[in-house]
Amino acid sequence: MASIRDVAKHAGVSVATVSRVLNDKGYVHEDTRKKVESSIAELNYRPNEVARSLFNKQSKTLGLILPDIMNPFFPELARAIEDTATKLGYTVILCNTDENEEKAKRYVDVLLQKYVDGIIIASNTIQEKTIRELPVPVVCIDREISKDIPTIVVDNKKGAQMATRFLKEKGRRKIAHIRGPFDLLNANERCEGYRDVVSGEEWFTESYIVNGNYRMDTATEVALELLQKHPDIDGIFAASDTMAIGAMKAAYEHGLKIPEDISIIGFDGIALAQASIPELTTIEQPLYELGQKAAKMLIKLIKGQTVKQTFYQFDVQLVERDST
Repeated sequence: MASIRDVAKHAGVSVATVSRVLNDKGYVHEDTRKKVESSIAELNYRPNEVARSLFNKQSKTLGLILPDIMNPFFPELARAIEDTATKLGYTVILCNTDENEEKAKRYVDVLLQKYVDGIIIASNTIQEKTIRELPVPVVCIDREISKDIPTIVVDNKKGAQMATRFLKEKGRRKIAHIRGPFDLLNANERCEGYRDVVSGEEWFTESYIVNGNYRMDTATEVALELLQKHPDIDGIFAASDTMAIGAMKAAYEHGLKIPEDISIIGFDGIALAQASIPELTTIEQPLYELGQKAAKMLIKLIKGQTVKQTFYQFDVQLVERDST
């Protein structure tokens, strides 16, 4: 395998001249540049990207920290980020934390050692203080840490209100909620939106809210307990599509027909919602647009370009399918 010294010898120039051509830094006469480029092609030379990263302190690489790649929401988000980054000349390193704080810290250290140029974070296990101390630009997505940290989210509360009102408009009288983790702002906002719609109802108590932890299996378990405790429930708003599918499984196990006996609506708009039987009604996030915006914003920050707006809250839309 050819080295940079081989290229320099072949072209009859110094190693420093080859380096200037490779990094496009410093003056090189056009004839000399062409000789170097010709030698690179003839010798099939491939620059050592790690060495170039050390020299430039840039790697054209982004880190992406996700909480759970088993949740279909995050691979879809990652696809949008990766697509956009690739078009702009960057590669993406994916890190799955499993919502483990120590694992998240280790990933941050590894990404910095690899000289990533910036990081997109969709995890609540990395503390605000840690994010502020990072030596590279950061964009948070799906999880708001602070409004003065670049952030991409959706209007969770409005979406939850839309979902719960829609069930009421469908004639559902007692609507339960399967919420996400208590330490996540988006889960709290969706629960708050649900409460806004049902808190004035005579039947409502906190026992109509259960925590599915954004997991399908947990949602199935708590939904079964919910239906046993309140057999008169005829509507469920789940704070994620995966939990809504878990709730659908619980309803079938409980002997209920969907949507005849009970209507179920989710939140996210993942592709899996269309593969369920019946197809799931959902509050759809503009997933691709979210990932695209996060990647473009981060790359602008990396390049030192002016970013006038660093906090984006996208609208959501209700997509009606067979589960309601």
